[in-house]
Amino acid sequence: MTRVKRGYIARKRRKKILAFVSGSRGAHSKLFRTANQRKARALVSAHRDRGKRKRDLRRLWITRINAAARANGVSYNRFIQYLYKRQLLPNRKTLAQIAVLDSNCFSTIFKNLSCDEIG
Repeated sequence: MTRVKRGYIARKRRKKILAFVSGSRGAHSKLFRTANQRKARALVSAHRDRGKRKRDLRRLWITRINAAARANGVSYNRFIQYLYKRQLLPNRKTLAQIAVLDSNCFSTIFKNLSCDEIG
């Protein structure tokens, strides 16, 4: 039987995986088998942590809004409850940015909602 030369396809695939893990230490960036395992693990972690990042940012926004709301004399829970009662669906990211960057603006929003009824 004649010899079959495989070409470059397998080499191209291996080089692509080795390039993906090029920042790793030791054998994880040199040997294909361990590099392949490292890549699979990295992709699993990336997928898991995308959801975790969303949760972490939401927690941060809620903490910032709570701090600003308490500075105005009301808890976060009462503030959000009042927004929903007025049918103003809160965008927590935007509210947190306003609370951090311009506390006077947040206080103005707070007073325009007449939050005296809440507290």
